[in-house]
Amino acid sequence: MNYTVILYIVFIFIAAYGISGINFNGFFKKDKEKEAKVLVILLSFALGYLLTQFVIQFLSLTQIV
Repeated sequence: MNYTVILYIVFIFIAAYGISGINFNGFFKKDKEKEAKVLVILLSFALGYLLTQFVIQFLSLTQIV
């Protein structure tokens, strides 16, 4: 299996774990919890993507892989 897929999955879960500690409900109107959860999911994917790209670029620059 390609290591990039594994990195994407791992970093998305790490990002979701880190972002879940932030209360986004304060930024939304009352009774908009679903929208706050969607924001957390989208931010997790975006941050996981960025982290994975950083690690892949770092590994290619240092020629470890």
